[in-house]
Amino acid sequence: MSKRDDLIAKYAADMKDKLGVAADMDLLTKVVIGCGPSIYNADSETVAGSDAAELDRVKNNFLMKKLGLPDGPALHEAIGKVMADYGSANRNKYRAVVYYMLTKHFGKEAVYA
Repeated sequence: MSKRDDLIAKYAADMKDKLGVAADMDLLTKVVIGCGPSIYNADSETVAGSDAAELDRVKNNFLMKKLGLPDGPALHEAIGKVMADYGSANRNKYRAVVYYMLTKHFGKEAVYA
């Protein structure tokens, strides 16, 4: 297995263990590929849920640019919901999992088709 395959398996297990969600492996793979090299860096692989600047980056660079969503309070609400679902006690909120959950939340799976 490649390093990317190992990470995809790790993210799927994380989703099952911490979120109680069975991942759509095809979509998760496409989201991981879309994250590019950031998943291989320990710092950029995770999202700091308590850092407002980091959450703004998720909103601007992922939700608005990648998914094409218009700016509005619904974006911050969705990010807050995913962070709450992931749990404040969980320090490792993986970027690929957060992006996957946001993609599912907004029904934007077609972006990765």
